[in-house]
Amino acid sequence: MSLLRRGFATMASIKKPGKVVCIGRNYADHVAELNNQRPKQPFFFLKPPSSILLPGAGPIIRPKGIDLHYEVELALIIGKQVKDLNAEDESSAFAAIESYAISIDMTARNAQNEAKKKGLPWDIAKGFDTFLPISKVIEKLALPDPHNAEIYLTVNNEVRQQDSTELMLFRIPRLLSDISKVMTLEPGDIVLSGTPKGVGAVVPGDILRAGIRVNGKEIEEGKIEVGVEESTGAYEYSET
Repeated sequence: MSLLRRGFATMASIKKPGKVVCIGRNYADHVAELNNQRPKQPFFFLKPPSSILLPGAGPIIRPKGIDLHYEVELALIIGKQVKDLNAEDESSAFAAIESYAISIDMTARNAQNEAKKKGLPWDIAKGFDTFLPISKVIEKLALPDPHNAEIYLTVNNEVRQQDSTELMLFRIPRLLSDISKVMTLEPGDIVLSGTPKGVGAVVPGDILRAGIRVNGKEIEEGKIEVGVEESTGAYEYSET
């Protein structure tokens, strides 16, 4: 039996989830800042597990020609199979969460904007290697109410994002319910619950720090500190 199935997510298990499901447009002010339409129900997309960047595993790599944006999010680490969950069944929803983490959903914004304009998929914009820095595992006891915490992100020690998870448009049971009606969530899967306002660009040399506070107290396991470097790889953005 794996450590995850016994109730203890490890950094090794976080590195190899079956899937990473990301909720889009789940904070009203973030919807507004990107001039998007507020959703009538949760919508989601996938990031590849290969985009995960564990603590201390190196910098975020900005691909050539990419306008690189950050989005801090509370991550839910799934510990039980979830299928056709009733959104009203809050106890089952929270029982399915094994633990939490803080993550930064990095986005190639110019590639995403082009994809949205042309009706193309977002996979490239979200899927580059290193595009999902994630913190250490946060035990459930440290976050008794995931809708009553402050998540934040700074760039070079300047606060860019800082809001309460209470501002989620759709709460966690509804998120898990809607996802599970489309695709079964399995132990080890990761769900990103959306980002608050304040997203913006970073460039090589910048240092991102992110984390979570409960009643003003920092959860140490939720801290992320990661730099940005320019890619030396072959990819270079060009219009599709």
